Amino acid sequence: MTSSTDRTVAVVLGTRPELVKLAELIRLLGPAARVVHTGQHYDDALSGAFLDELRLPEPEYLTGVGGQPRAVQVAAALAALDERFAAEPPLAVVVQGDTNAALSGALVANARSIPLIHVEAGLRSHDRAMPEEHNRVVIDRLADVLCAATPQNRALLLAEGVSDERIAVTGNTVVEAVRDNLPPRRERARLLGGLGLEADGYVLATVHRPENTDDPAALSAVLGELGAISRTLRVVLPLHPRTAARIEAAGLRSLLDGMTVIDPTAYGTFLALARHAALLVSDSGGVQEETTVLGRPLVVVRRSTERPEAFADFAELVAPGPGIGEAARRRLAEGPRGLRRLASLPSPYGDGTASRRIAELITRVIPSDTPRTAVPGPLVAA
Repeated sequence: MTSSTDRTVAVVLGTRPELVKLAELIRLLGPAARVVHTGQHYDDALSGAFLDELRLPEPEYLTGVGGQPRAVQVAAALAALDERFAAEPPLAVVVQGDTNAALSGALVANARSIPLIHVEAGLRSHDRAMPEEHNRVVIDRLADVLCAATPQNRALLLAEGVSDERIAVTGNTVVEAVRDNLPPRRERARLLGGLGLEADGYVLATVHRPENTDDPAALSAVLGELGAISRTLRVVLPLHPRTAARIEAAGLRSLLDGMTVIDPTAYGTFLALARHAALLVSDSGGVQEETTVLGRPLVVVRRSTERPEAFADFAELVAPGPGIGEAARRRLAEGPRGLRRLASLPSPYGDGTASRRIAELITRVIPSDTPRTAVPGPLVAA
């Protein structure tokens, strides 16, 4: 006899971006999905409005992971997941991207000989200073099915010696995430009006990565450049709590003067703001993908990127400092014609059916000796 959890696919995640990108896959799996949240980015909002916005069930939460150093996060999540999967083994494990939660899920799946599916496989920055680079390389080595978002990701995996039969080019689930969560035009107009914004009349900025926030000099440089932009065009800055703490600790609060600083927003609200921004300035990996779906220009403030596909048309990569303002002025000078050009281009991340492709791939790795009564049928919900 099998328990209900014997019939499930464990989706292991730990951050809001993972929830966003895996939401459609979880919905497609329906009752077969067992969502386990390691708590890497856990806060009270995750168990309320955010999950409601994404139309997701409450996950199983692990404890003792959030707020810990990287090694402690991985070790704590690894031990808790191993205990759960030993007692109630899933049919397969799905992880997305390169977080500590994804690494923990991959290691447990490998240790327990459970089929592992890696969503967003094959991203590479070739920057060993980036912890995520180590995570994604290890996960790709362990995965049974590597869901590469683009042909370039597939090529990188092949160059590393990953066998072709383990790789499938699926597109990136970010495309359907953006399309599903972008509010209707009327609601977007209401959101902009509430902030006193006009379409194409402001810059939207986000800053949260350690390379830009942990070093006071780098943080000062980024905020200084955003402040300079705000003297000619309004800058809207949803302020990440971690960044806010670093600003206070470094005594840089005055550098926010002149900017429109708001609390972190719901995902749909952020997409609405991004859709109508004349330009985005961000160090986020997800924003690099989202702007290609929204057709907006982006200045990426980072040393390196694992998403080069966005840089053919949509984005420019700059280090903290004067390059931010220079790139911003260059993209803003393209004006309405530049925005129309980007809006006409397809996203390099696919056609919006990645989640369905991945769900179908999952059914292929369910162990062949699994009793049919133990497999939800069909695995992919209608």
